[in-house]
Parts: sequence; C-alpha cells; structure tokens
Amino acid sequence: MVRVLSPELAEIARNELSEHPKRLQDDLQHLKDWISKQPHLKARTDDQWLVGILRGCKHSLERVKKKLDLYYTLKITAPDVTLRMKPTDPKFLDFLRLGTCVILPKAKELYPRVLLIRAGRYDPSTHHVIDIMCLLYYLIQILLVEDDTATVVGIKIATDYEGVSLKHFSQATPTTLKKMIAVCQDSMPFRLKGSHHVNIPAGIEKIFTLIRGLLNQKARDRLRIHKNNEELLQHLPREIVPAEYGGDGGTLNEIIEAWANKIIEYKQWFKEEEGFGTDESKRPGKAQTASEMFGVGVDGSFRKLDID
Repeated sequence: MVRVLSPELAEIARNELSEHPKRLQDDLQHLKDWISKQPHLKARTDDQWLVGILRGCKHSLERVKKKLDLYYTLKITAPDVTLRMKPTDPKFLDFLRLGTCVILPKAKELYPRVLLIRAGRYDPSTHHVIDIMCLLYYLIQILLVEDDTATVVGIKIATDYEGVSLKHFSQATPTTLKKMIAVCQDSMPFRLKGSHHVNIPAGIEKIFTLIRGLLNQKARDRLRIHKNNEELLQHLPREIVPAEYGGDGGTLNEIIEAWANKIIEYKQWFKEEEGFGTDESKRPGKAQTASEMFGVGVDGSFRKLDID
C-alpha cells in the first residue's frame, strides 16, 4: 500500500514530479514485472520504496530502471562504501553517535529535509571518510520509505568543516570521491535542493575544484559556501537547526539519539536489505566491474596539500 499524500504534497507531486495517483499502480506493477525479468537483479519491490524512487526520477520509468540497476550494482562494485558498516552491527550506532552525519528534524512548513555532515567529529586514525557515506547511505533509505516530504520536496545537505584536518582530506582519494558521489548523487533517488558548506579550512580549493567536476550541473549550481554559522542559519529554518548552531531544533545529542532509535526500529528492514544486489555473472551483456566504473588501481591523494 502507498500512503496518501496531504493535499499540499499531492499538488507539488503532480505539478513538479508528474505524479498521477490513477497511474501509480500501473507504474508500480510495470516496475515489478521488469525487475522479475532481470536475471542479474535482486531488488526490493515494496510499493513505498518504489514510489520513492519514482518520485526521485519524476516518474520516468526508464530513469527509474537505470537508477535501480545502478543502486543495486553499487552494492557489488562499491562494497567498501555501501557495506563498510552494517546497521545491524553495534559499531554502526557507535559511529552514528559521534555526530558525523545526522538528519535534522522536519520543519513545520513544507521544506526539504536537511542532512548535516560534520566530518571533523571522527578520528581519522580510527575511522574513514567513507564511514560517513555508509552512514548516510542507510539513513537515506529510511527517509525514502517513510518521509513523503523528502521524496516530494527533496533534501538539502549542510556540511560543517570545523575540526577537519589534512588527515581527513587525505582519505578522499579521487577513486574514493568517485565512489561516494556515485552512491550519493547518482544512485540515490532524491531531489537535491541545495548544498551548504561552512567553516571551510583555507587551502582546499583544489579539492573543491575536483569535487565540483564530479558533480552534475544541478548540484554545482546549488552549491553554496558560507563564511560562518550565522550566515548558514539564514538559509535554513531556525526551528530545525540544532541549538549548537543557534537554532531551536533541539540539541545534537537529542537528534542523534532519535535516529539511533530509528536505526534499531529498522533492524529487520536492514537484514532484508543485505540480501539484495546484483549477480554480475548473470547480467545480460557486459558485467559491471569496479575497475571500469571507478578506474580502481589508478589513484592518488591530497596528502601534499597545505591546509591551515
């Protein structure tokens, strides 16, 4: 069963995403039939899951098929991102509680859901930047299934670089960045409504240039850099911003614990998720490999950059 949208969300879905309730069941059945005929693909077929992907692709069935195939292919070709930490493992919750990545509370008015990333919160001698992407990968799945605001209105990303050092940046090799962007930008079916960056260390222009080059045009156009937290606050509803940033959205610890409980609630969902993916030996045509998708084996790093 698919949840019925509020009148306000239904209007946005109709006008911006070409969603028509009378056609929705036919589209869902079409996708389920298509999935069943793909010998290499073992994919989730829950109605609400597929509806979320349909919305992210503006109900283009061909785009949905490509997105679904890529999403499950990356579980095989980029397991160091998608499977680095499993939500059913206690260390997943330990990393979540560091506060490197969290989804902020929902605004009272219709507004994109906001993901706050704080890479400086982890110790690069014990964790890796990919851990953040793995955490984000699973949090996003929950949003896709249960949050109609996120699937219809979209998401924004706010990244705070406070505490980020050269050791953090040196982990972001070109191949790593390609994998992370493939997982986050290319396979996740969300409408990115903006990305905001604050407290950026001096001397990372080269990294930002590389990242911009890997983003699609919409993501580049919606990237904003802010001088300080006060300037960032001007672009987000105060009611969802954590108290630590001058907002009224509760403390970060409160927000993080709410998501820790949500991860526990979805334990069975994530166990089921471990069974989905692709069998490249059965793919019609040429099998997908990590070396072809990401150029694995030809890599570099940012170790020589000077960061203040």
